[in-house]
Amino acid sequence: MNPGFLYTLIALFAGSIGSVALVGLLLLLNDEKLQKISTYLTYLAGGTLLGAAFLGMIPNALNMLDAPKVLQLVLGGIMFFFVLEKIILWRTCGNKDCERHINAAAPIILIGDAFHNAIDGIVIAASFLTSTELGIFVTLSVVFHEIPQELGDFGILLKSGMSKKKALFYNVLSGSSAIVTGILAYFFMQQLKTYMPYALAFSASSFLYIAMAELIPEMHKKSKTLESISQILLILTGILFIYIIKFLH
Repeated sequence: MNPGFLYTLIALFAGSIGSVALVGLLLLLNDEKLQKISTYLTYLAGGTLLGAAFLGMIPNALNMLDAPKVLQLVLGGIMFFFVLEKIILWRTCGNKDCERHINAAAPIILIGDAFHNAIDGIVIAASFLTSTELGIFVTLSVVFHEIPQELGDFGILLKSGMSKKKALFYNVLSGSSAIVTGILAYFFMQQLKTYMPYALAFSASSFLYIAMAELIPEMHKKSKTLESISQILLILTGILFIYIIKFLH
């Protein structure tokens, strides 16, 4: 088996089903500890996502494509994910006040998660086709942002009336979309490597969107001094983590 494909396959499992399995283990903890771990992982994820986008994915795209085109792709990607989240996935209105009841939220969460994981699969495959180094820290970034997201998804599914086993099953099912799209993308991009910088730039926009539109606004809801310091330190730790992997590899 091609070593590059083997690494990609392992990364796809780690970034999708592996994250869900780890979250399943975390569910054994009590609610207070689970909430604290999820919060700190969210802060760390903000740093790893920003680091992966700015230190790895965008620079690699710039080495293969003109800067204006790369920046246009990143901007276009951010707008794409905004519209997708706004109209299709997260803002589906269930009543006249455009508020979703918790029971209606469960299928939307699963559909949105499956689509998001499918994108993650393409991101991971594109990264490993660029270099093993890039693939490693993109996978780590995916894992770090998937764990808190999966914890949140579990919470919604459980509140909608699902059992823990059923919620875990549906999350594994939605997570498996990353494996399917990742494998297809790996072989597709091998033949069409000219599209690699476009995939990297567009993928970087998804990382930036998650960090800036989802994670950072959540952090700003907590403004106590100690909480703010922990946020800054963990974001910097995430960025430093990516920096070390990239430049000391």
